[in-house]
Order: sequence, then C-alpha cells, then structure tokens
Amino acid sequence: MITNMPIVSPPTPAPSPRPIPQYNPSSEFSTLLGPASRKQYLISILHECSPAELRFLSQTITPMLKRDVLTELPAELALHILSYVDDPCTLARASQVSKRWHDLVADDWLWKVLCDTYSFRADTEDKSATSLFQDDESLDEIDKFASSSIDSWLTARDRLKRQELTSVSHWGPYFSDNLLHPRTQFSHQQYFRRAYGTMLNLRKGGNILRAHRMPIPTPDSGVVTSVALDTEWVVVGLANSKIHLFSAITGVLSRTLMGHELGVWAVHLVCRGGHWGRGDMDEDGYPDDADDPVVPAALKTALGIDRRRRMRSPASIGDDSAKPSDICCISEGWGQPNSIIVSASCDKTLRVWDATSGHCIYVLRGHTATVRCARVLHNRPIAVTGSRDSTLRVWNIQKGVMLRVLHGHSASVRCLDVCGNKVVSGSYDTTCRIWDVDTGECIRVLRGHSHQIYSIAIDGNFVASGGMDTVVRVWDATTGNCIAQLTGHTALVCQLQLSTSTNLLATGGSDGRVITFSLRSFTALQRLAAHDSSVTSLQFDANFLITGGNDGRIRVFETQTGVWVRDLSERCESVWKVLYKKGVCAVMCKRAGKTVMEIWTFKPKER
Repeated sequence: MITNMPIVSPPTPAPSPRPIPQYNPSSEFSTLLGPASRKQYLISILHECSPAELRFLSQTITPMLKRDVLTELPAELALHILSYVDDPCTLARASQVSKRWHDLVADDWLWKVLCDTYSFRADTEDKSATSLFQDDESLDEIDKFASSSIDSWLTARDRLKRQELTSVSHWGPYFSDNLLHPRTQFSHQQYFRRAYGTMLNLRKGGNILRAHRMPIPTPDSGVVTSVALDTEWVVVGLANSKIHLFSAITGVLSRTLMGHELGVWAVHLVCRGGHWGRGDMDEDGYPDDADDPVVPAALKTALGIDRRRRMRSPASIGDDSAKPSDICCISEGWGQPNSIIVSASCDKTLRVWDATSGHCIYVLRGHTATVRCARVLHNRPIAVTGSRDSTLRVWNIQKGVMLRVLHGHSASVRCLDVCGNKVVSGSYDTTCRIWDVDTGECIRVLRGHSHQIYSIAIDGNFVASGGMDTVVRVWDATTGNCIAQLTGHTALVCQLQLSTSTNLLATGGSDGRVITFSLRSFTALQRLAAHDSSVTSLQFDANFLITGGNDGRIRVFETQTGVWVRDLSERCESVWKVLYKKGVCAVMCKRAGKTVMEIWTFKPKER
C-alpha cells in the first residue's frame, strides 16, 4: 500500500543583505557646508577635543602645511632668494636640506655674490687664488657685480656674463672669466671658504711659520729699511747692505743677496707671470727686440726675453693705464717665469736680481746720491727711482738700460708712487710732481705744503701727500688743484695709503695717531690713538686695518668701524715694518737688541 507523504518545500533563500551606507563626514563637509559654515564646524569640533586629541591634530596638520618653496620655484628665483643670505654657515646648513637645495647652494654665482658682500677679491699675484685654476694663465680683472634687483630675473646669469665680457679692470677685483679663457675654472665657493677662514684666523688665530733672529755686529747694521711681500716671497732690505729672501709659504730663509756696498733703502718685487702691458712694444704689438742684453741664457729666460713672441698682445688684455701700485711694494710681471727683485741703495746704484737663482742680473748706475725710493710699473719692465740728487730716473730693467732722467725737483726726492704710466713724486723742496713715464714730461706741479714731504700716493684721479707740516693734502691728478686739506695730526705724517675702490684714505703720523678719511666727503671717519709713538707701518683693506709702531705693538682694527680687534705677536722694543698679503704677514721688529723677522700665516688648514 502506497501512502502519499507530504513533501516539505525547501526554504526560500533569504534575500542578499543590502550594504549599509557608510557615513562619510568629509563628503558632507565638502558638499553641504559653505566656507563660513566649515570654519564654524571646525571650531566647534576643536572646542570638544581633549588635549591629547589636539596634540594628535597638530602632529598631523604640521607636515601637511610644509612646502619646499625653493624646490617649486624656478632656479633663477630660488638663487635670487638665497643671495640675501649673508651668513656662510646658514648656506652650508641649507645645502644639507635636500639634494635640490644642495645643487642650488653649490651654484658659483651665489658664492660670487657672497664674495662681494664680504669684499673678498683675488689679485693676479695671489697664488692661493690662482692655484684654483687649471693653468697659470693670467686672468683679467672684473668689476664688482652689484645688482640686487629682481628685474629681468631670467637673465641674472647672463647679466653676470656680460659684465665679465665687457669690464676689465687687495684682502680688493677678482676673476671669473671662463668665457674669456675657456680652459680656466675658478671656484668662488672654494675661494670664499679660504678667504673667510683667513678672516676668522686674523681675528683670533694665526701661527708663526718661522722666526729668524739676526746677531747684530753694530747697533744700526741690522735695521730693516724696506720690505716687499707677495704670496710667494718676502724680500727684506737691511741697512747693512744685505737683502734677505724668505719663502712666504714656509717662512724659510731661501737666500741672502749680497752685492750692494752700502745700506739698502728700497726693495720692490715683480711677481712672476703676468702679461705685457701697454708701451715698450714694436709695431706688431710685441716687445721691442732690438739691443738684447748680453746676459747668460738662463738669466734671459728669467727675464722673459726668450719668450716674448709667445706672449699675448696687449690688445687682448685691456687697458693697464690706470692700475694703481700695491701697498706691499709688488707689481704684476710682464710674462717672465721668475720673480724679479729690484733694490736701491746708498751706494747710488739700482740692482736687478733673479729671485729663483739669487743672481744679480744688472747693476744700474746713474744717480749721483743715495737712491731713496723705487717702484716698478705693472705688466711692464719699467722701474722708476727717486734720489737725494733731486732727480727721478726711468729704467728698463729687462734690458738693463736707463731710459730717461726726470729733472724738476730742487731737493731730495723722498717718496714716489705709480699708477698706470703716471708717476707722482714728493720732495724735500715741499712740492709734488706728476710725471708721464713714457715721455718724461712733468704734467703737473703740486704746490701747497710748507715743509718737506715724506709720504705720497696716487690712485686713479686722486693724489694724497703728507709731510712735516702735519697736513694731508688731496689733489686732483688731472688739474693739479688741491681739493682738500685734512687735519688731525700733530706731527709728521709718515704713513699713507689711498684707495678709491674703498673710498678711503688712511694716514699715520709720528704722533702715534691713525686717521681714516672719506674720499667722498673728505671728513675724518675714525681717529685712532693706535700707538704711543711714531706709526712705522700702515695698511688697510675693506675689512681690516693693520698698523705697527715704534712702541713695539702691531695692532689690528676693523676698517669701517675703527674697533680694535687684537694685537699681533708679543710686544717688542720697536716695530720697523709690517706687511700683510692674503693670509701671510711679515713682521720686522727688534727684540732684546736683535733684529727679528717673523713670518705669520693666517690661512686655514686644507681639508
């Protein structure tokens, strides 16, 4: 029997669950609320947050607000912004932020602007600067790059290049002429690092490379009368007729030059290298080949005689007619491979020496009394000397001949200075005279002093002179008019430096005072009671003023403010001469009755 069993229907599947809509407050915040309501909403939320929640919000929001502005800006604008940073330590830290910042800070234009800010400029004879070049070819000077305006920011780099191409002109212009000399590469960053380190060392540090003590047979025979200094050599002239030659790099006494019969009153150092300047050329633009001197071949090489045809024409160099002399008694060479020393003596002669070998190349005779002062023109083998016989004489020291005699003074010529092809001389006859070296013509006679003249300088269109009447006079070199009479000294004005690049005139007197004057307003800027007795040395640049005195002190002041920085070396009996050049300082003094020659270095240690 079959029984029908009811079959239960399978359960109907439940419907699939519908997704529960998620609450999205950000969508509601962005779509439903207006700007004002959004702010009110945020304020109400913040008021309800606990301190821990607020701290969480701060940590979350702070990174979201950070933006690397320099990275997003064009490189030219980023560099312009960075150019306002005048602290090198800040720039160094900025270079560690990111690779992009590192690349921006490494831009050489930025460090060139910083060099301008700190007035760091490399001269042609500065070996510390030229060592950064790939070759020893001399470089043309460029004017200070001074453009802080953001106008035409896309051409900031082009503006610098145009200046380098069109402008040719101490710590004074420096070089960056990759366009003129493609083989050379000058790093302003490296140069600034060295110059800044040197500046810091001059303030607080420094080391004595060598200290040389000379036994003195007689009280006066070891007196230092003159010093010349570049970054390679220190040349010291003595009253005992000797000339000592030291290495400015190691401080070692390299050799003693002997030949003068009486005391040496003036020395001048011509740096190796350089180029031929204007004048003394044949019609092809090269040095005149006629009448080559009869000297050994090695000395012809030292004088650059056998290399003349390979030297560049002055047409490619620029105008050297307004280049002032160097306070350190040095001048740029004419392309010769060795440094040349010129010395003047009480034996009435002028001697020309090869610094490398120590050989005396020429003995030049003509003066009839002590040769008191000597200078050599930049980039030309032309020396000018002044003597107690009241004349000046012009010499070609490459050929060893006298070119002309300059007559006009009626008493001893005590001092002279050169600028381009112009020479200015000061005499015991109370007058100054301006001469043209190439013609021997006396261009101007400057009258006004009432007593003997002891110091003189020419730089561009200004001539400054000082002497026994205690008044410093500033003259217009073109017209010969006295444009200022500067007072303040109460005794002989025996030291003087003039610089139109910094618009400063510094004077030192036998009263121990040092006074700086503005060349714009001709007013006294700083009056320093620097020494207790006569100022024997005075030298300044844009940053520091260094003085030496008979009171045995060597003092360093800030040039712009006159603030005392430090005293160099230990106090001695008297200081004869102090010269400073690019991190090297030569101190000539008397200690315990002996002549002491100290060679200091303030250069930073190489990494």
